[in-house]
Amino acid sequence: MKNDAVENSCVIVIPCYNEEKRLNTDAFIRFVADNRNVDFIFVNDGSADHTGELLERLGAQCPERIRVHHLAQNSGKAEAVRTGLRLAAAGPAALVGYWDADLATPLDSIPEFVRIAHRFPDVEVVFGSRRRLLGHRVERSPFRRIVSRSCALLARLAVGLPVGDTQCGAKLMRNTPHLHAALESRFTAGWLFDVELFARIAKQSENCRAAFFEAPLWEWTEIAGSNVTPAAILKSGAQMLRLIALRAHHGSLGAVTAR
Repeated sequence: MKNDAVENSCVIVIPCYNEEKRLNTDAFIRFVADNRNVDFIFVNDGSADHTGELLERLGAQCPERIRVHHLAQNSGKAEAVRTGLRLAAAGPAALVGYWDADLATPLDSIPEFVRIAHRFPDVEVVFGSRRRLLGHRVERSPFRRIVSRSCALLARLAVGLPVGDTQCGAKLMRNTPHLHAALESRFTAGWLFDVELFARIAKQSENCRAAFFEAPLWEWTEIAGSNVTPAAILKSGAQMLRLIALRAHHGSLGAVTAR
């Protein structure tokens, strides 16, 4: 019988690039104090500011719960997330995930995601959805909404599921061989790596519709200072369209991603 602590454990990856002025370290310290089953891995993606030093100080405050991993050079969010997830998945945690460092999605959504994963054992991925539902505190700029809808369309083509929002930076996944296989090779869709990750997991799932759970967020706040540019979005969109075309030709997205 597995240890209950391991069954309930969760490790969240926080990719960081030049987050010295935006990272709310106190929020993470308070969260780990109140949630004993959730640990963090911060991945410093070759930051040019003092993010590395800030993360080292944060990790020193709670070394048994917070790990820091430094990439020698800036490799992009996709590779920072993949590196962190591989580190997290190599341990005994039942659930692993990633969260945006700016906390646009509040940390208190993590326990909600964990409860969903425990309630539905066939779910492999729980992901946040920034739907504008009555009473929910979700406000996005018109540009963000347009980008989100475009990404959702690409996701539907790539995954074959009616996905509503792939680009919210709040994801939780079951630590399974399916996830391990999905993380073996680098992502090639740039900023749209979330869609590529979904497609890789969907390729291995016997029941895709049951494997993905889209969780409407109660609160999401748009934070200024995003590193994503319109040029990066257009480039990623072109890369994603190429992958979708290859998927249609080869039968699966995972079969054509380069190592």
